Amino acid sequence: MATKVSSLFAEKVLAELKKCGITHIVWLPHSENKAMYETVLQDAGITLVPVCREGECIPIAAGLWMGGKNPAIMHQSTGLFEAGDSVRGLALDMQVPLLMLIGARGWPTPGSPPSPYFWNGIDSAATYLVPILDAWGIKHHLVTGENETGRISLAYKEAQTTSRPVAALIAKE
Repeated sequence: MATKVSSLFAEKVLAELKKCGITHIVWLPHSENKAMYETVLQDAGITLVPVCREGECIPIAAGLWMGGKNPAIMHQSTGLFEAGDSVRGLALDMQVPLLMLIGARGWPTPGSPPSPYFWNGIDSAATYLVPILDAWGIKHHLVTGENETGRISLAYKEAQTTSRPVAALIAKE
């Protein structure tokens, strides 16, 4: 996830993942999602599978799914861009019902400071995220606060129903 998350938000996200029966979270932890990382590590119910690059998330999640597990992936929007070939060649072509938690870096939220990643006032990660998901036909649900974490379960159910990846865009500062 690309945005800084609080412990309360992390706990609510984890609760939604548990409701969905998620067994593994495949992700590239980084400093901006420290609260989420620590929350998952303290919970014995979900296995954290760290990767070196976001492009590894989908192949590992697909293997877990083929082995009967129920994984989700979690990474930044820029990580989704890096993982494009595995999104196309595995998640979409194999029809993997995958919950994708994508940090929506630079997403404009009321009261949030400008992104440190802006170039000429625009964070291109936010600019391209939705059009790229739309181009792949990946449905997405925006989560901007603690009261919207239920959209994660909605995205999960949609992935299971359609046998396709569905994204929950995390835009919480």
